[in-house]
Amino acid sequence: MDISRRNIMSLGVAAAATAVTTKIASAQAISFTPSPIYPDPAIQVLDPSFAKYRVASASLEQVATGARWLEGPVYFGDGKYLLVSDIPNNRVMKFDETNETWSVFDANSNYANGHCRDRQGRLISCEHLTRRVTRTEHDGSITVLADNYKGKKLNSPNDIVCKSDGSLWFTDPPFGIGGMWEGEKAEAELPHSVYRISPEGELTLITDELKGPNGIAFSEDEKKLYVVEGRAQPFRIVWSYDVSKDGKTVSNKKALITAEDNGGLDGFKVDVDGNLWCGWGSSGAAGAKPEDLNGVKIFNKDGKAIGFIKLPERCPNLVFGGKKKNRLYMASSHSVYALYVETRGAV
Repeated sequence: MDISRRNIMSLGVAAAATAVTTKIASAQAISFTPSPIYPDPAIQVLDPSFAKYRVASASLEQVATGARWLEGPVYFGDGKYLLVSDIPNNRVMKFDETNETWSVFDANSNYANGHCRDRQGRLISCEHLTRRVTRTEHDGSITVLADNYKGKKLNSPNDIVCKSDGSLWFTDPPFGIGGMWEGEKAEAELPHSVYRISPEGELTLITDELKGPNGIAFSEDEKKLYVVEGRAQPFRIVWSYDVSKDGKTVSNKKALITAEDNGGLDGFKVDVDGNLWCGWGSSGAAGAKPEDLNGVKIFNKDGKAIGFIKLPERCPNLVFGGKKKNRLYMASSHSVYALYVETRGAV
């Protein structure tokens, strides 16, 4: 297939989605039966404040399956498609909303993980194998934005977000260099860190005090920066920082969410009301029950759990998409699930 992120505006193949999925699957395809019941029992109201976000006549959908470990979803409204990393298969997949096809977008992604779009609509990618952050230009060429800090190689950029001023903020844990599953095993040269790339291209350190920084996002008003500490013990934590008035530094670190149920906090997104929609699953701790934890857990801006979307698979990351930014796409291990909700993504 001549489909790659180097031809960013290319269309998906026109075959039926089921046929394409069968043809290109490189892992287990998960069977899924939508609920015939409205409201869908998979969407659970944990607090009355969440009820307004549930669309009573919208049910959970599986729009694609057949991957090994899906991560880093990013939505292109101008092309009406979703891109998502299938990291162990070293590829980026594409779900095209116009014809509901599932195809290979980039067959050699350098084990890319997190993605976002910059203020000019270009694709920004965190690459594990090359240990760098790149930008795909409108002509398909690749620009390296960051691959080292003070002469030392980055670990394996993981998740990334674009602020309204054009700066890019990303996490750099060692997950991609810890083994061969998501990259190549290598020695870390830098602490686990969070960095900022200025609109002019300058790389600065935000913090190196978190163990395994993972998901990252801003509050809806950009006054707070949220970062998941993926190796916090005994439970994973979402930390909240105050963003300085000039938008370049952070302070006043506070624990916003603690996954006391051994939830595998990973990637997350913020909606226009400031709620955090968090990918959820098991942390792998003894006694944790993945079958009860797999899904998306929603917290309000005070860190209170208000809702849960139960999925048959663990959800590493998610993104709001669709014409109205109210379709939640959930990259969930082997599959992509979607759900219409009564809110919009803040980004």
